[in-house]
Amino acid sequence: MAEKILPVIYSDRAISNSLIIKKFLLSKFTPKEVNAFYEMLNKFEQIVSVFPEIYPKSAIKSKARRAVLSKQLSVFYILYKEQISVVGIVDNRMGYDKWPS
Repeated sequence: MAEKILPVIYSDRAISNSLIIKKFLLSKFTPKEVNAFYEMLNKFEQIVSVFPEIYPKSAIKSKARRAVLSKQLSVFYILYKEQISVVGIVDNRMGYDKWPS
């Protein structure tokens, strides 16, 4: 078990990413899919706060780690001594140029 539970902090960019994804889901699907999206993020937070190194380092940016939450969704975060900073949430169908740098 982990020694310490770290808080998960979302950057402005990550919040903006989540709002864009939410808007897309509401335009194409139902609120049920939006709820599933937020449930995935909640489960991600619970896991990563206890086991911050569980997800592999990103092949694109070595400081960041990439958590693939579903076929369509990845969360990028940076592990600091006292917190976990979510730096981006992306649709996996986007090109690498859209990923956090």
